[in-house]
Amino acid sequence: MSILIGVESADFTYLRKETGATAGNLSVQLEKLSQAGYIAIEKGFRGKIPRTTCRITPEGTEALHQYVKALDHYLKGVKNGK
Repeated sequence: MSILIGVESADFTYLRKETGATAGNLSVQLEKLSQAGYIAIEKGFRGKIPRTTCRITPEGTEALHQYVKALDHYLKGVKNGK
């Protein structure tokens, strides 16, 4: 999701390359994020070649911001010995 927040959309091949995930693993993770409403997946064709494009949803953006906020809070606590 951190990749998708910085772009309008990204295709499956780009996401696989950027994450280093296998095609199968990435497919499963994207489906879970889609079911949660965090990303939208569009399937189509470029000519005769299948193309899957993903974009983050407003709900996904909010969830990512909340995750980063919680992680920051946790790390500050660790740093301060709490």
